Amino acid sequence: MSRDRFDLPASSESAVARAAYDEAVALLLTANAGADAALGAALAADPEFALAHAAQARLYQLQAEPRAARQAAARAVELAARASERESRHARIVALAVSGQSAQALDALRQHVGDYSRDALVLSLALGVYGLIAFGGRREHHREQRELLQSLAPHWAEDGWFLGYLGWSQVETDEPERGAETIGRALALLPRNAHAVHACAHAHVERGTAEAGRALLAHWLPDYPRAGQLHCHLNWHWALWELDAGDLPAALRRYGEAICPRHSLAAPMPTLADAASFLWRCRLYGVQSEPLPWPQVVALTRETFPQAGLAFADLHAAMTEAASGDMTAAAARVAALDALVASGKSWPAAWCRCSVAA
Repeated sequence: MSRDRFDLPASSESAVARAAYDEAVALLLTANAGADAALGAALAADPEFALAHAAQARLYQLQAEPRAARQAAARAVELAARASERESRHARIVALAVSGQSAQALDALRQHVGDYSRDALVLSLALGVYGLIAFGGRREHHREQRELLQSLAPHWAEDGWFLGYLGWSQVETDEPERGAETIGRALALLPRNAHAVHACAHAHVERGTAEAGRALLAHWLPDYPRAGQLHCHLNWHWALWELDAGDLPAALRRYGEAICPRHSLAAPMPTLADAASFLWRCRLYGVQSEPLPWPQVVALTRETFPQAGLAFADLHAAMTEAASGDMTAAAARVAALDALVASGKSWPAAWCRCSVAA
């Protein structure tokens, strides 16, 4: 049976399709641009390659194209039914995740990686800020991610992708020095892993080594394409360090070039989060030398998140509405969140009230 780069079943007789699929997964896992072209090549070589359809569903999800993600996932499930058990389970978990069935997806994922510990694309669904664990409302999500990764570590050895996430989990669970060492090993093995660079930025924040963090991004970001998933967010980290250092012109210039909705190529939610939180910090720092550029963020909020429903987006939408003086919209969003909480469909909205009050 044909196998992928993680030595797991990959039911395609086309060596071209398998190679293109492996390339696409590597790009997805490291938050690099180009996965769409690689998956196009894989599916052109083998239109019935179930794993490629599943990876395409994940890519569509990251690009905030839910309908396309669900369609690709459904096709993956259909085709994987004729493949191995691993591929069938893989496709079903991706389908659950992209259709919003997060609890079921996470339960199935935990069981799956117990049997197929190196199924990286499935494991990646649980990780990171927007992963199934963190976005599931768990207060100890960093601890849960670390426990999951530590349970799988014996099967991964020295792998640059896996170590990047393991190191981040260590940083975020009160071991920043140990985490920084783990992330350093990850980047030595896989230097162009944007997720590991992001984890390293967090390590610098926790260790209070801002100058080293700025130096890292100054060295790494110029070769990272604007279309990379984390281009906006890594520039956000850099802009915050510039703001902390009192270099307001540099911070605002970076915001205008890489973070603001007009120039960010990230999906709407991370763009809104980074833009709103950066401008909010400018307010907290008392930046008054010129009007802050809220109108573009307001327009993005109204276009993409006009109504309450996704708590993380709603927090930043409320910040935008309050900062721009639209207290009616901010109060309406809080009221809608309260209604969702009362119906059991969302988490308490006290944090949103705090942002409005500020």
